[in-house]
Amino acid sequence: MFTRELSSTIRSCLSIFPAVAVLGPRQVGKTTLVKTLLSNYSKEVLYLDLEYFADQRRLQQPDLFFQANQDKLVVLDEIQRMPELFPLLRSMIDQHRIPGRFILLGSASPDLLKNSSETLAGRVIYLELSPLTLGEVSPQYTYREHWLKGGFPDALQAPDPTAWRFWMESFIQTYVQRDLPQLGLSAQPAVIRQLLTMLVSIHSGQLNYSDLSRSLDLTVTTIQQYIGFLENAYLIRRLAPYFVNIGKRLVKAPKIFIRDSGLVHALADISDYNSLTGSILLGASWEGYVIQQIISRLPMNVTPYYYRTQNGAELDLVLVKAGKPMVSVEIRYSNDPSLKRGNTEAISDLQTPFNLVVTPEAEGYWLRKDVKVCSIQSVWVELANAGVLE
Repeated sequence: MFTRELSSTIRSCLSIFPAVAVLGPRQVGKTTLVKTLLSNYSKEVLYLDLEYFADQRRLQQPDLFFQANQDKLVVLDEIQRMPELFPLLRSMIDQHRIPGRFILLGSASPDLLKNSSETLAGRVIYLELSPLTLGEVSPQYTYREHWLKGGFPDALQAPDPTAWRFWMESFIQTYVQRDLPQLGLSAQPAVIRQLLTMLVSIHSGQLNYSDLSRSLDLTVTTIQQYIGFLENAYLIRRLAPYFVNIGKRLVKAPKIFIRDSGLVHALADISDYNSLTGSILLGASWEGYVIQQIISRLPMNVTPYYYRTQNGAELDLVLVKAGKPMVSVEIRYSNDPSLKRGNTEAISDLQTPFNLVVTPEAEGYWLRKDVKVCSIQSVWVELANAGVLE
């Protein structure tokens, strides 16, 4: 059993908001987290899994059900299966507005939950549960194990590479054949599988819709729709470029990442550490892994970007708080890192007061007076020292 960092946030939000939504990809551990958190809760808890017909039948007259249980905490799992409940939840909350009435668990972002964010505005807070972070699994698992297998609990705990491959393949098939169509994605599963495989080849790189369009023989609009669905299902991330008025020609395309490193490796048929370190995906995989570890723990008031000019100035990650670049991050799969000229120019452009070079294991020394080298294990300590995690 892993202790999830989101637990304390959920507990705090239940004392403030009438509804708390915990969203994230399938199999990430939302149900386990909430059931563990509520095992000794201060009031009675009712749990309904909307994937099961028996629980759906209990909501044949949902207004009467909610009224009869208005003093209990009602957990609605897989809420995206019954989006018609959102207007009723709003009415129920307005009639009896107290903190901690509902927990909503879902596998889709608010954008895919059919206007839930508008319907429940001011009544719900949306929290995202990412795959397990390195901080949550250490010291039980090393960064190498976590990076290779990814952060889905069942995948990480698979006893051997064969079991891990079986689990990941089942996960991928279920998503492309069932989950994404249920969310409204009208695409052939084989096409989505092919798109995911192509995204592996540009993982951690710039997203070019036209290239994908030509490769898959689909329109740019269709590719954009598919990418949007994958992002709203928490499978991929588009990292926007940071724009600053410095009179330079900036790259405008987002970078694309498959969020879970284990999913990257499964799609690339990489199932052991030696294969990973010998793969052409090594650098891109490491960058994506570090990016995910950092972004998954950022507070809501910090926005991640990357930075690149057409003249070659670049930084892998820029963390912006209150409109100001606070920290830049360069990611190196090397324990003897150095800065490129483009990195130095980018730091000069942005004037970030704190700059990190994240490595697998090297840490604790200054590359220069404003650039510190740290390991993936200690990056959160350094970000906290920089004031980013407050």
